[in-house]
Amino acid sequence: MASRRSPSSTWTEPRGNGRSSVPVATALSESSSIHSDALYHLTMDVSRVGLEPLYNSILEAEHDKEDAWDEEAQSLLKCHSMQTDDKIPVVSSSSSPQDNGEGLHFSDGRRKVDYVLVFHQRRQASVRSPASTSVSHDRLSIVSNGNFPPSRGSEGKGGGGGGSGGVPGGEAVSIGEVFVELDSGGGNEAAEPADHEIHLIRQEFEANLLEAGLEIERDREVKAHGLSFTRLHAPWPVLCREAEFLKIKVPTKTRYDIKEESAFSSSMSSLWRKLKQPFKPKVPPQDHGPTKFLTHCFSRDKLHLYNVASKDSFFDNATRGRIVYEILRRTVCARTCQTIGITTLIAKGVYDAAFPLHDGDYNATGHPEERNDRQVLHEEWARYSAFYKYQPIDLVRKYFGEKIGLYFAWLGVYTQLLVPASIVGIIVFGYGVATVDTNIPSLEMCDERLNFTMCPLCDGACDFWQLSTACGTARASHLFDNPATVFFAIFMSLWAVLFLEHWKRRQISLSFSWDLTGIEDDEEHPRTKYETILLQKRQRKQKNNKKKKKKKKNQVAIEKLTWKDRLPGYCINVSSILFMFGLTFSAVFGVIIYRITVSALMAMSPDPETKSNVRVTVTATAVIINLVVILILDEIYGAVAVWLTELEIPKTETNFEERLILKAFLLKFMNAYAPIFYVAFFKGRFAGRPGSYVYVFNDYRMEECAPGGCLIELCIQLSIIMLGKQLIQNNIFEIGIPKLKKLVRTLKDKGGAEKEEEEERPPQQWNLDYALAPFEGLTPEYMEMIIQFGFVSLFVASFPLAPLFALLNNVIEIRLDAKKFVTELRRPVAARAKDIGIWYNILSGMGKFSVIINAFVISFTSDFIPRLVYQYMYSQSGTMHGFIDHTLSYFNVSNFKPGTAPQNSDHGDVTVCRYKDYREPPWSSDAYHFSKQYWCVLAARLAFVILFQNLVMFLSLVVAWVIPDIPKTIVEQLKREKKLLVDLFLREEKDKFQLIQSLFAKDAPVPLGSHVLHPAQRFPLPGRYSTLPQCATQAMAADDDGGGGPRARCRAASFSLYTRKVPPSPRNENSKHTAV
Repeated sequence: MASRRSPSSTWTEPRGNGRSSVPVATALSESSSIHSDALYHLTMDVSRVGLEPLYNSILEAEHDKEDAWDEEAQSLLKCHSMQTDDKIPVVSSSSSPQDNGEGLHFSDGRRKVDYVLVFHQRRQASVRSPASTSVSHDRLSIVSNGNFPPSRGSEGKGGGGGGSGGVPGGEAVSIGEVFVELDSGGGNEAAEPADHEIHLIRQEFEANLLEAGLEIERDREVKAHGLSFTRLHAPWPVLCREAEFLKIKVPTKTRYDIKEESAFSSSMSSLWRKLKQPFKPKVPPQDHGPTKFLTHCFSRDKLHLYNVASKDSFFDNATRGRIVYEILRRTVCARTCQTIGITTLIAKGVYDAAFPLHDGDYNATGHPEERNDRQVLHEEWARYSAFYKYQPIDLVRKYFGEKIGLYFAWLGVYTQLLVPASIVGIIVFGYGVATVDTNIPSLEMCDERLNFTMCPLCDGACDFWQLSTACGTARASHLFDNPATVFFAIFMSLWAVLFLEHWKRRQISLSFSWDLTGIEDDEEHPRTKYETILLQKRQRKQKNNKKKKKKKKNQVAIEKLTWKDRLPGYCINVSSILFMFGLTFSAVFGVIIYRITVSALMAMSPDPETKSNVRVTVTATAVIINLVVILILDEIYGAVAVWLTELEIPKTETNFEERLILKAFLLKFMNAYAPIFYVAFFKGRFAGRPGSYVYVFNDYRMEECAPGGCLIELCIQLSIIMLGKQLIQNNIFEIGIPKLKKLVRTLKDKGGAEKEEEEERPPQQWNLDYALAPFEGLTPEYMEMIIQFGFVSLFVASFPLAPLFALLNNVIEIRLDAKKFVTELRRPVAARAKDIGIWYNILSGMGKFSVIINAFVISFTSDFIPRLVYQYMYSQSGTMHGFIDHTLSYFNVSNFKPGTAPQNSDHGDVTVCRYKDYREPPWSSDAYHFSKQYWCVLAARLAFVILFQNLVMFLSLVVAWVIPDIPKTIVEQLKREKKLLVDLFLREEKDKFQLIQSLFAKDAPVPLGSHVLHPAQRFPLPGRYSTLPQCATQAMAADDDGGGGPRARCRAASFSLYTRKVPPSPRNENSKHTAV
């Protein structure tokens, strides 16, 4: 292998303890793409954090004490080892991690695995143990740092082997090495340049994680190729630092009694609790009954106020995973790829996945009290047999975080309030069933004695027909088009307002019990893609300045992206959305053409049964086609919405999520409701009249509504799309497709692992979790429910049973989603959220929009207004007798256009036929013009829209005003908590003041009124009120004799990623730092 050496490379110099720990330079292939000097030195920098040279190889050691990165890394690692005796920032575990708490801890069985990074080890670039690695391989060893229980393989070895002889103090350590094989000297195929770069990026990223304070563990026995898992652990100092930075609320030692209820309300509450007892899940109680702990944002200065019984359990697993994710999200790879965060590295292929671990297996074993949270959720929440029980929302929030907890709480409230809506809908439908035999318009349509001869449904081939043949359609229309429908529309409009008000109160209650009140929206960090594009823009500007040789002393750096950077994305967004709107309308229009052509073809059929079932057949098949098109376009629009949002380059995750939700909702709303809007408001409105029909493509007449009105067709359309969408999405998309993907992934992994099946160890928790599907956000879950909410509220006047079907679907949906989150998805990062975000605004807008839609459906789609107008203005007896005859106009068959009249009629000599419209008869002077009845009905319809809209809006405002957003008890408890917190801090300040006074009183030589502290008291000792690391406190005390200065404080290690200029820390020979 051709190699290139740095001119400045020198051989290593041994330390005083007989071992070498100096930077390592790496020999690189001539064909590699990282042949440049910059990346050559980068290789040395990445491997410089306390590494030992590999003897008898072609690696060269470079001795460079002036390098800032080396000094900073050495000082940080030294400070780490001084603070804790059990911290191992990087561990290549030499023992099998089978007995470490079911794969939830490091190999020492004590430190929790807070996060897992997964990457594929390729055949050309492998990770091997020292024993199996040939000396002819070019290798980078990564530091293993700290003290460790001895392993079998390292017993009896001396200094160079990592035994006790090489560690100050004689402590035994067992440190493995991780060797990254850059190239092979055995004649194998050379690794691709991209693999080298990925290795370097990964090494720099993990070195920066070390610098941030995390501890890392890898398996020593790693395969030559395949999956490799890097486990991360956040020690207590890092958890405290990040918890303070993230303003995580934790309980204090102080608890207070919740205000007791009055005797009557207390007895009613106890009775209600007894009634609810059979419906409550058997989960450990998450609250403390009549008392509650005071909570406060975590602060290292106030550790004595918190009830820190155990450092390992003070922060739960969800919080620990969130803290580690925040570190991963902001960690920078500045030298290799100029990227920020784990998300970008996964997109670049450096890592395959990153996730926190589940709490073990979900199958419950042993005693019920020994079950972990995942097992409890699986037994009491994620089972279809628990459909009648309440959800353990507090446990869901504890395990998955506030954001997912709020989703399931919202879904539960929505499902509960569907119960009264379903009951009222069943009553309305039952009223229609009970009165169908006494409905006069239906009886008149079914009466053959009236002999209404209707005009042909198509030109030429269709014959005249009797209105009595549409008797079944008329009776079915009455089931949904009756006076009770108006009441139900008003009720559902008020129900939507009541639902939103109830959810606001429930949300406030959850925010109080989950300690989310008083948390301000923190300034979000920019998204990694935004930072990357901004960095590229800066580099382009610097490159252009260098070419133009412009040097400005005070040149302002680019701080943000402007509208010019986003203009191409905006243009693509607008054009793409308009194109997809056109695609949706084209699909609807295509189905309309299908209905027209199939109706004409079936009408020409000589088979009498085919002719009689034209309308039913065409309507059913067209709705099924609509359903299939909607499902296909839904998946396409979801992917397109993500792509379009990425083009806009949103700055923060919240901004990205809001834009994505708006685009996806707009596209999917239009896709789902466009066919329904057509049937409700456009079908039959522009068909024309006999002798003057509107034609499509000069051959096909526009379709008309059924004799009973378009409402029954709207009901059929709505019911089939709603039920089909729910059933297919639940059974195929949410159950079938994930199982199919899991099966394919299992078969793929099985095919590659058959050869090593015998040597493979039992799968650990990280192996099991990696086999699960990744969590992709809550947007699909919310979107499905929001579209369903539209079916329930927007067109509910045409389908009163919609709330019932939504209730049945949601009872299954809750358990389906629960099972998916517990058993089929990797554990998501616990995200904090105060509310459901923009989804509430969408729900509120749809609730207001439903009032207008239902008003127009009742006015223009149903026959409610024409019946009222006839009964009170035109009926001689004040009843509905004669209503059908009143709504039918006359047409003289001699006025048919040539070729449009029936060719062969079975009805004999017909001179006049009837059609449904309000027009003047042919014998009138204004023949076929709109009659006075038409204008009266139109005026009544518009008046009803205005009256209905204002009435419902007024009642909605009354409901919103009567129900306060925040419950009175919550307001009182919030005031009480604020008062108790103020008292707690005042008492703390008083105790501090008394302590200072006692210190002054003991210092007798100090004259009265002097405020000069003794040098021994200048810096506080690490104890109750000190949060400084021990090394920092000792350093300040040591510098005390050298002169005064401002009090220094150890900065967070993770923030040093953004600057390399740090003062070198003094060397401490007693630090437990072992370089391997």
